[in-house]
Amino acid sequence: MIELTNVSKTYPNGARALVDVNLKIGKGEFVFLVGPSGAGKSTLIKLFYRDETPTRGQVQINGKNLVRMKEREVPYLRRSIGVVFQDFKLLPNKTVFENVAFALEVIGVSKNEVKTRTHATLELVGLANKENAFPHELSGGEQQRVCVARAVINNPALLVADEPTGNLDPETAWEIMDLLFSINKRGTTVIMGTHARAIVDKMQKRVIAIENGRVARDEEIGGYGYDT
Repeated sequence: MIELTNVSKTYPNGARALVDVNLKIGKGEFVFLVGPSGAGKSTLIKLFYRDETPTRGQVQINGKNLVRMKEREVPYLRRSIGVVFQDFKLLPNKTVFENVAFALEVIGVSKNEVKTRTHATLELVGLANKENAFPHELSGGEQQRVCVARAVINNPALLVADEPTGNLDPETAWEIMDLLFSINKRGTTVIMGTHARAIVDKMQKRVIAIENGRVARDEEIGGYGYDT
């Protein structure tokens, strides 16, 4: 599903974020990206939904070459990729329902379908009773559930999460992990960047460790392996 070939990324200030990265991630996998702060994880994650492009090398997702992709094609790519951020990025003046529905409205889905799919997705993430609440009325865990709902409402083939539990207490973090795991079991490929040692060690999924911009370790079943 995903293939990175000889990918390097150097920023205009000369900072090297990624160096000669080669990766293959199959459909339906659950993969943790781990490593020290500044190792290059976030840059790598941004390549998956083309928020960044490599300085050198190729990035392919479902046979599409993201490096050669025209700018007008990027929005269509992102319809098949859900993204969950650490800092939620919810629209403060919209309700839970409106925040999630917005992902469908911007691509022209009919009102009836928006309503049906939004209700179903909020049910999936356990927020059916919160659809009229505003973000500031929610706990951190509930806000992250809204983010997950928004990310998966288009039934994406790929869900990318950058530190989705970073601002949550341990109990709430596990609730979000259970949700991500259930989404993965439905067939969605999940890639998660994290510093959460306890989560990585317990989940026993594939672990790709990034260090100084390089793949330092790639284990089908692994642990965190770094000091947090």
